[in-house]
Amino acid sequence: MFTKILIANRGEIACRVAHTAKRMGIKTVAVYSDADAGSKHVAACDEAVHLGPAPAKESYLVMEKILAAAKATGAQAIHPGYGFLSENEDFAEACDKAGIVFIGPPASAISAMGLKSEAKTRMQKANVPLVPGYHGADQSPALLQKEADRIGYPVLIKASAGGGGKGMRAVEKSEDFAAALESCKREASSAFGDDAVLIEKYLTKPRHIEVQVFADRHGECVYLFERDCSVQRRHQKVLEEAPAPGMTDARRKAMGEAAVAAAKAVGYVGAGTVEFISEGDQFFFMEMNTRLQVEHPVTEAITGLDLVEWQLRVAAGEPLPKTQDRLKIHGHALEARLYAENPEKGFLPSIGTLSHLSFPLHIPFEKVGNVRVDSGVREGDAITPFYDPMIAKLIVWGEDRQQAIMRMSEALGQTQIVGLSTNVTFLKRLVESKAFSSGDLDTGLIAKNHAELFPEEKGVPDAVLALATAAVLAREGRRAGSDPWSSRTGWRVNHTYVRGLRLGAHEVQLTYGHTGYRFNGTKLKVSNQGENFHLMLGEQPVRGTVVFEGETLNVFHGGLCTQLDLFDPIAHAGEDDAHGGKLVAPMPGKIVALLTKSGVAVKKGTALLVMEAMKMEHTITAPSDGTVSEYLFSAGDQVAEGAELLKFALQVTS
Repeated sequence: MFTKILIANRGEIACRVAHTAKRMGIKTVAVYSDADAGSKHVAACDEAVHLGPAPAKESYLVMEKILAAAKATGAQAIHPGYGFLSENEDFAEACDKAGIVFIGPPASAISAMGLKSEAKTRMQKANVPLVPGYHGADQSPALLQKEADRIGYPVLIKASAGGGGKGMRAVEKSEDFAAALESCKREASSAFGDDAVLIEKYLTKPRHIEVQVFADRHGECVYLFERDCSVQRRHQKVLEEAPAPGMTDARRKAMGEAAVAAAKAVGYVGAGTVEFISEGDQFFFMEMNTRLQVEHPVTEAITGLDLVEWQLRVAAGEPLPKTQDRLKIHGHALEARLYAENPEKGFLPSIGTLSHLSFPLHIPFEKVGNVRVDSGVREGDAITPFYDPMIAKLIVWGEDRQQAIMRMSEALGQTQIVGLSTNVTFLKRLVESKAFSSGDLDTGLIAKNHAELFPEEKGVPDAVLALATAAVLAREGRRAGSDPWSSRTGWRVNHTYVRGLRLGAHEVQLTYGHTGYRFNGTKLKVSNQGENFHLMLGEQPVRGTVVFEGETLNVFHGGLCTQLDLFDPIAHAGEDDAHGGKLVAPMPGKIVALLTKSGVAVKKGTALLVMEAMKMEHTITAPSDGTVSEYLFSAGDQVAEGAELLKFALQVTS
């Protein structure tokens, strides 16, 4: 076994690998960029080596720097995590030439599965079922259009060298194909340095089911059952679970054996995931991820195994710890990806500092427990535009699926994050939704249940307003200290005082009297320990946490977070800059394409420009009928968050 490994990654996966290595007595070396100098994964390792500037292409993607760090520290092996260089055949080969063990498959297997078109050809020879499509080398737009028309719409365009939803578009009709193809190729080239695409029949109610496989250097290969990853947004996974709902033993065996056949067809070694798309009783090979997956914890939860330990043992030349007949499923597990993003704004990524971060009580994953949190950040850390905006992975286990869902709902309700937009509340609605809880899963679940998952805003409950009011009182009390004459609170000698408070769009009355407070006429008793409050509102007990962020109160109550601006009667003032005749960048990024010309009249919803942020393309559209007066940037320009992108004149109606 190795005595020291280097972890060529960052964030939660680097922390995850370090955790197992430490338990096994293996020393670890972290690598980091300028942006990650004080990060959690650096602190989790025994040594750390600086790679360079924050952009990944100048740090985490520079294989020469990583190999030099391994040699300088005496690391015998490199664990690539996922993302970055984890599926880079050149890096795997470079490790081999340098005499350093790559903790992953051989370069030949990465190469065989790396290009989706070539992988599908191999799978066809191995009798693994394939979705009807085109995977050829001829990439001329005319031929691709012809092939899409032949396959029949809807079709899915996918970057051949890609993953993670980048360079992927569903096309409903022939006349939309050319524009979608151009966008896919542009995004694929930016993300992967290769604009080749493949085209597949787009199934109308598909499920995304993947099988975890593991192979050793002695010719043995097993499958560790399946995960259902059907719940997605923008072709990226949101919730994963194991085992897949409704899976029969016969079908599980068929998919598992197909996955093993796929792995053996390319001489696979180590941890890999064979992804299938399923509809009805049929399943088809999509791709193989030649690395550990983000969602591997749900497999660990139902098998009781540590997949990183398996990776280390296999890479060291040991045989697989268990044979197929000794692998069993125990219970049900769910994983929710906690992202810094705004679901109400098309899941747009968010950046900022985690000024308050509190997870539900959890225990280390290798012990028996119901809740596990894998995270690469701590309170006070920042989510930057340089890397994936994942904050943490929340994993729960239950005796059955219903219990796991209940535990996930509770765990999400106990998660508190302040400082940026997150998907926590959306995830809670999602796991509690009828479609998900009933197991009626497919990749269109979020879109088809939009009304339930994105409900119209309702009035703020009195309990939430009372908690906010109590927090204002507590803050003013702390500021006043022990001198009552310096206090800004409402106490008066020999009489009561009624004070109005503005909390977002809500006006509340707070009465200060000899016998205590009254909130909108109801007796209010306040007790708190820091940000945690216990109130009696009349006869109703109210508990919650309130965190100030400037003059905004984040009220956590009943498993939800409500934001209220203090002393601001217009809760959404200035949100829509488009009504002022300008359109702004939703986040830092690069202008990719201008889609019309200055002086052109356009209809509401017309695409005006495309910008790239966090390796994804975002289209800025016209907020109403009007005219593009002037573009303020050119293609290729970098823009800051909030930068005015173009002048837009609204159409005046008589």
